[in-house]
Amino acid sequence: MQSAIRQQRSTMIGFTAILMWAALALLTKLSGPIPPFQLTAMSFTVAFFIGIATWVRDGGNPLVHLKLPKAVWTLGITGLFGYHFFYFMALQNAPAVEASLIAYLWPLLIVFFSALLPGERLRWFHVGGAIAGFIGAGLLITKGQSLSFDPRYKTGYGSAIVCALTWSSYSLLSRRFGHIPTNAVGGFCGATAILAWLCHVAFEPTVLPMGWQWIAILCLGLGPVGLAFFTWDYGVKHGDIKVLGALSYTAPLLSTLLLIICGLAEATWSVWLACLLIVGGAFLAVMDFFRPK
Repeated sequence: MQSAIRQQRSTMIGFTAILMWAALALLTKLSGPIPPFQLTAMSFTVAFFIGIATWVRDGGNPLVHLKLPKAVWTLGITGLFGYHFFYFMALQNAPAVEASLIAYLWPLLIVFFSALLPGERLRWFHVGGAIAGFIGAGLLITKGQSLSFDPRYKTGYGSAIVCALTWSSYSLLSRRFGHIPTNAVGGFCGATAILAWLCHVAFEPTVLPMGWQWIAILCLGLGPVGLAFFTWDYGVKHGDIKVLGALSYTAPLLSTLLLIICGLAEATWSVWLACLLIVGGAFLAVMDFFRPK
């Protein structure tokens, strides 16, 4: 009973990452025309300071928290930086709608591949909930329009597939390193910031944020591109990863609703149908989550 309660608590902590990711689109819009790698670098720099704060809180030499096994460093940097790198590659080499939809296969992959993890059992309602969520996310991304996958954009489509595989693999493989403290994510954020700055210098012009754009960037680094990665790490290591995968489809729904509330998006029939599918899929996926075990 106690272990089940701990798992439920850990899952809810992981779900806070999904709630924070819902603010990603709004804060990105409010940050202005900042090039993607520059915005990633600035946000992860802020996130790195969250990691430093946790290290200082724990006392001792903060640099001790950087002494991690090579496999952990490889997984962390590949997950955080690799996901963003391939996502930007996908958007640059394919239409945004198709690329985004392919990239958003990662929650579905988490649910399917979680069956390979020790002690995990995949049930029909986990799969059904995840598929309903994916269909709903597809409606949000495409706005109910038909898709056209053009072979000319195969580089972009391939990058989007790698993007989805990268984040789902990072989330699943993190389970193997459940003994590694979550504050290790601070080191991954620092490494991601450095790599993003290097990509920015190599590929992009620098755009100086103005006024409130600085606040939006700070909020990005504190929330969706900061604390969210810490709570997600804790959730996938100690919570119900199948439920977290299925619930991840609530992020684009909440993001869209937030944009509508702020007057930056329009409520259409596809939004409400997507809402029905995603919320229904989420309820289906968590059907046995709160049952006594």
